[in-house]
Amino acid sequence: MAKINFGGEVEEVITRKEFSLARARQVLKNETIAVIGYGVQGPAQALNMKDNGFNVIIGQSKAFPRDWDRAVRDGWKPGKTLFELEEAAERGTIVQMLVSDAAQKAIWPSIKKHLKPGDALYFSHGFSIVYRSQTKVIPPKNVDVILVAPKGSGTNVRRNFLSGAGINSSFAVEQDFTGRARERCIAVGIAVGSGYLFPTTFQKEVYSDLTGERGVLMGCLAGVMEAQYDTLRKHGHSPSEAFNETVEELTQSLIRLVDENGMDWMYANCSATAQRVFAELYKRVANGAETRRVISSCGKKDYQKQLTKELAVIGNSEMWRAGAAARALRPREKAKLVTKDTKGVGGRKSN
Repeated sequence: MAKINFGGEVEEVITRKEFSLARARQVLKNETIAVIGYGVQGPAQALNMKDNGFNVIIGQSKAFPRDWDRAVRDGWKPGKTLFELEEAAERGTIVQMLVSDAAQKAIWPSIKKHLKPGDALYFSHGFSIVYRSQTKVIPPKNVDVILVAPKGSGTNVRRNFLSGAGINSSFAVEQDFTGRARERCIAVGIAVGSGYLFPTTFQKEVYSDLTGERGVLMGCLAGVMEAQYDTLRKHGHSPSEAFNETVEELTQSLIRLVDENGMDWMYANCSATAQRVFAELYKRVANGAETRRVISSCGKKDYQKQLTKELAVIGNSEMWRAGAAARALRPREKAKLVTKDTKGVGGRKSN
């Protein structure tokens, strides 16, 4: 493992120098990786692994034709590399649970019965395992239980792979039945296109992830932008000016500067108010209050219908309607087709 200084604290991480793509292929040469779910993370991880030369199949229910049809369009062949959930789980030796957290609870009984001694059960989020008392996802003792959590959306996992940039991921081993769990875990992490992998635990991953989603992403960014936009509008600023000074300034300028230079040029430290908010948020994640709410909401039969309504409220708000017009005005360069060999972080596009 490489030793890297992160802000004064030395941590050990795995890079491709320590664990090459060739080594990952050797470790997984006899494995069939069954990606369960072709929704958010599934397509990106599956296509990246396929392009990197691994044996991948897809498990996707035909009850969700949009995802099934997308898999077909991406080149997966029904009956050969594309199957219903249970058949894919039966065929796989590494079973990747990449459906939503609520869906994992729903399909777990049908997946569990197909796990064979020595299989690996893979997650990209620690939710189902850490909150097993709520989800009832309790793996049998005779399988490995591993995690690779890319630090980005499925879109960015795929996009970064194709550009050659890769994406950073955390990894963890919850259960090592075969004695090879860690090696298998890292190999899959390299296979999906990770630039580097840093060790964590299932619990730390889910606590940090849920806090981050509800804090910076869904809570802070959405709330702050909406509040600033509304304030500017109430003081007579036009929709285009309010949007440009709020969303465009943040996403097209400030975030990129923070990425390049850090936050010290902008703020000396976090406010006491923000610190109290995040302390309370972390406590709710750790004690299971947030997950009970997620399972209750996402487990309802009309979840997708209700979610669509909620997203429509956001999408149809004046700020984001103004945003659609503003984005259309941005100058665009034609995307370049990246064709890299598989020795790099990314890979070649084969679909």
